[in-house]
Amino acid sequence: MSTILETLSLILLLGFLGGQLARRLGAPALIGMILVGMAFGPTALNLLQPDVLAAAPTFRAVAVMVILMKAGLGLDRQKLAQQGTVALRLGVLPALCEMVIVAGVAMLLLGFDVRQGLLLGAIVAPESPAVIVPGMLRLKSLGWGVDKGISDAILSGSAISDVVVLLLFSLLMGASGEFLGGLPPVLGVGVQALFEISGGLIVGYALAWVLFFLLVQQNWSQNRVQTTLVAAAVALGVVGLADRLPLFSGYLAVMSAGFFLIELDAPLARQLRSGFDALWQVAEIFLFVLLGASVEVGVLQRSLGVGLVILAVGTLMGRGMGWYLSTLGSNWTVSERLFLLAGNSAKATVQAAIGALPLAAGIPGGETMLAIAVLSILITAPLGAWAIPTFAPKLLQKGEVDATKVLLQPRVVLLAPVDLSSVTPYVLQKAAELARRADAEVIVLHVQDVPEPKVITTLEAQVKQYLADIRYRFIVTAGPITQAILDTAALYNATEIILGKHGQGGLQRVLMGSVCQSILEASTRPVLIVEEPRL
Repeated sequence: MSTILETLSLILLLGFLGGQLARRLGAPALIGMILVGMAFGPTALNLLQPDVLAAAPTFRAVAVMVILMKAGLGLDRQKLAQQGTVALRLGVLPALCEMVIVAGVAMLLLGFDVRQGLLLGAIVAPESPAVIVPGMLRLKSLGWGVDKGISDAILSGSAISDVVVLLLFSLLMGASGEFLGGLPPVLGVGVQALFEISGGLIVGYALAWVLFFLLVQQNWSQNRVQTTLVAAAVALGVVGLADRLPLFSGYLAVMSAGFFLIELDAPLARQLRSGFDALWQVAEIFLFVLLGASVEVGVLQRSLGVGLVILAVGTLMGRGMGWYLSTLGSNWTVSERLFLLAGNSAKATVQAAIGALPLAAGIPGGETMLAIAVLSILITAPLGAWAIPTFAPKLLQKGEVDATKVLLQPRVVLLAPVDLSSVTPYVLQKAAELARRADAEVIVLHVQDVPEPKVITTLEAQVKQYLADIRYRFIVTAGPITQAILDTAALYNATEIILGKHGQGGLQRVLMGSVCQSILEASTRPVLIVEEPRL
């Protein structure tokens, strides 16, 4: 058994490596992370510290907070308004229809009573923000479905859906009656849903205003890291307060805070978008590795067949009916509606949080409910993570990307042609400066028709000196200088060309003013001219 520090190290390192291995094999990274958790969890090698496993709900809460803030910071108010009630209907109808269908199938195949069936339905029905949010934000950054706001409708709908279904689950578990003061169950859950959704929006606006006041008006942070830490700490406090005060949904408050921040201060929202994207890189490892560690393989095997039937019928019939009713009367095409099967079905986070509660409460059939909850995660989470990017290009239309609503991180490649002239050190200095700002790669190009080993050796030493902390490639090629530069820029998809210019004549094969002029006229890429300082 490892110590807590060793367990945290194992989770981070092996979770990352497992995710990268899965990605290289063409599968979503979360598959590798879940498998690492299963391999090192209690049912296999048992190398994870029990105290860390016991803290899994806390890690999960942090991860969900991060991903929902990311979702809110990526929402588009105009696209949501354009969709009318579609997002609201997506937040209610698919999950409720699936919940009812799953309950009916469970009563038929497992002999559950109404309460047991509805409990299983409430466990299976919620969508996973940990899978859906990154997938939808990725589609927005690429432009798929942005004209009709399809990703925005799915993002906001999934947040509302989780609130509604969790309220029903709480009612079925017998935990809502005290707060509702004896109201009839159907009316009571409606009143509480109204409280939590409206309260979440109000608290979300207040949270956004507090962050705007502290970070913009009072300028309490000096850099992106500080800004992100303050926002994350305040958001976590709101989530914790919601657990103690069931008058609003903490997760909906966090998501709506990100949405309102875009309206209050777009530069702050852009900065937080980048910061929370970095936080998610760590949070998702803990989320999925600890999820895999909670899987009990034996229970899973016993419920495999009936679980697959319940999930298939619930998704295809239940959610299919809900998707049809949600988009009825909208401008969505048939193919866009079909995309909901890929984009609105993944389950993971909520199932991991509530799947074991009926068993812990001694409710008959709780062990089977937990097994089917785990099965839903293992099947739909990887499938959803794969299906979203796979089917989006086939089913959605590509539109223009709004850079104010998504985090665009294109690969930046700088091309720096060099020779032995005195301007070369200034070209390499400028390339290094720009590369550090954008985390870019530099392609250093030298053009020569006749091999000159001494020249190459000298240039390599200069490149190594100025680009010591930069990822670079040194390339030697032949041909006319202008064409060689343009061809290399096209080959490596250079973002920008950095050219050196000096006014001295009489030298051969150097980057003269005429070459710069030719590149400026012929290049379709930005060109930066670096001149040698005059003494």
